[in-house]
Amino acid sequence: MCTTHELPPGGRRIVEVEGRSIGVFNVAGDYLAIRNRCPHQGGPLCEGVQVGELTSDLPGDYEHSRPGEMIRCPWHGWEFDLRTGASWFDPARRRVRSYKVQVVPRGELEEPPPRPGLHPGPYTAETVPVTVEGAYVVLELAPSGN
Repeated sequence: MCTTHELPPGGRRIVEVEGRSIGVFNVAGDYLAIRNRCPHQGGPLCEGVQVGELTSDLPGDYEHSRPGEMIRCPWHGWEFDLRTGASWFDPARRRVRSYKVQVVPRGELEEPPPRPGLHPGPYTAETVPVTVEGAYVVLELAPSGN
């Protein structure tokens, strides 16, 4: 999560969410997110170069469109659509996970509900003194009355 000022047009940020590395991109004011793992060999997809779409109907006749909406894996050059996660070469079968992104006004962000079985804190952790004596780690537990 970041503010829109921290992710200007053309910018990207790689974040960790629930153990997943995800790339968040600002493409001309649209915020897009995909998994930072190329399905080919697990490369850091979101560290690659952003490119546009290049199409051709005839040899020597090229059309460049959608600037910055494609990402090229830095390991082997596989390209994916930042909007859909579909690959350029086989969109029906090869893709990377894409995620919905929302821009939420400051102060309106809702906290997610707690996971089942978890209860809100505050929690305190019991601490005990620890010393190292030679090759042994010794815990010094106080009597249960203290």
